[in-house]
Amino acid sequence: MALASVRPATSDDAAAVARVQRAVWTSAYADLLPPGAVEGFDEDAVARGWAGPIAAGAVWVATEGDALVGFCAAAPASPEDLADAAGAVPEDVGVVATIAALLVEPRWGRRGHGGRLVVETAAALRAAGAVRGVAWVPERDTASRRFWERAGWDPDGTVRTLDAGGRPLREIRVAGALDMEFRPEPSPGDLDLPLLP
Repeated sequence: MALASVRPATSDDAAAVARVQRAVWTSAYADLLPPGAVEGFDEDAVARGWAGPIAAGAVWVATEGDALVGFCAAAPASPEDLADAAGAVPEDVGVVATIAALLVEPRWGRRGHGGRLVVETAAALRAAGAVRGVAWVPERDTASRRFWERAGWDPDGTVRTLDAGGRPLREIRVAGALDMEFRPEPSPGDLDLPLLP
């Protein structure tokens, strides 16, 4: 395996981030997205959409050798991301972050990129004052749910249903601490997974 690393995204990465997003949507999320979402995916428009979050320092990318293979987007959590079923927002809203996207191109999977991305992103979020995080995961996305479970993030009992082009998309919210570390030489069962200390 070539040298793998994680770094903050730059404006030059927007097209590659859009390419990774398309690759994941085409494969892993094809059954979850509304009909036509992949066929209508405009990489140039999506790349332009990533320009703002990248400029704001909210995106990190994983590389292997010269290839950009995955990305993570995160920011302070919004009240909508943290509200419970009754609409109540927790008191610690100011120190919670949301992992909005964590995608690794399938052909680069199982090589530790997802784990490195989450650990480095979590470190940056902690440095900015966050103490815990949340992520929304499609209920039927068992691979992502296992990933977060192994990271120590568990469902907190909150669910939401999005309208994905006329197809309901049920998501569960997972939550956990941001004090993660990546084991450089994981066992086969730990590949691609961040581990708590």
